[in-house]
Amino acid sequence: MAKKKRLWTFLAALACVFWGVSGLFAKALFNISAEITPIWVTQVRMIVSGIVLLILAQATGKKPFKVMTDKKDMVTVIAYGLLGLLPVQYCYFVVVQQANASIATILQFVGPFFVMIYMVVFEHQVLRVLDVLAAVGAFIGVFFLATHGNFNHLSLTPVVLFWGFLSAVGVATNTLIPRRLLDHTSSLVVTGWGLLLAGISLVIVHPSWPHLPKNQMVFWLMLGVIVIGTIIPFQWMMGSLRYIKPSTATLLDAFEPVAATLGSVLVFGLVMVPIDWIGSVMIILAVMALSWQPKSERLKERPN
Repeated sequence: MAKKKRLWTFLAALACVFWGVSGLFAKALFNISAEITPIWVTQVRMIVSGIVLLILAQATGKKPFKVMTDKKDMVTVIAYGLLGLLPVQYCYFVVVQQANASIATILQFVGPFFVMIYMVVFEHQVLRVLDVLAAVGAFIGVFFLATHGNFNHLSLTPVVLFWGFLSAVGVATNTLIPRRLLDHTSSLVVTGWGLLLAGISLVIVHPSWPHLPKNQMVFWLMLGVIVIGTIIPFQWMMGSLRYIKPSTATLLDAFEPVAATLGSVLVFGLVMVPIDWIGSVMIILAVMALSWQPKSERLKERPN
């Protein structure tokens, strides 16, 4: 059991690294041609990944069509796809295109604080002092990234900040909307349908197909976004929750912005001044603090 726990902890961390690396694949795609847009990448990623996950669900006996026979469950799946998965993926890719994978991932990492706000306002959760300090630290970190510490200058454009915070809100809705449904339906089924329906809705809204350049790298990079950035890490993270605690998985999420940042620096030559590193670390530590629980509460928590 201990060996399995170590293995799945490693795979969960690697899944987060893969999610971070997928932003680098997307950035490379956008650099190839202006015809390759965030909406096209999101469409292809969602539809292909959704179909693959539903096929896996059917193959493993999860009965993916059953959820669509219940009206309430079907509405939840649609809401999850359109209000959860769509903003968390499309808005993320917009920031990757406009800025870079590092900034996109770090801004998205603020998402848990929107979950916290929802829990306080609608479910009357009592804030700890640590929660308040973590929120303050996170938004100071965002301020450092947005201004390089200069009150009179924005290093990130308002457009990047707008889409970045929308992606963070998407992280919150992506977490909150399917909670009831996941009590009785496989996450494989919920995510598969959510991805597929969200992707189809994007095609309906924006049906045009870009004039793709004759470059084999487009195929390989898109394959990387779908397989390395979606299908494999999803399976690893879901599998790991049978052996590791949810709080541990949350802490491992920090590997995603770290991977995206290091990759942006090493692959794309992103220049980060010291205040940028400080801001990034503050955001990561703030989210880790938000997920921290006293030992007495951790003992009550069981792996799924």
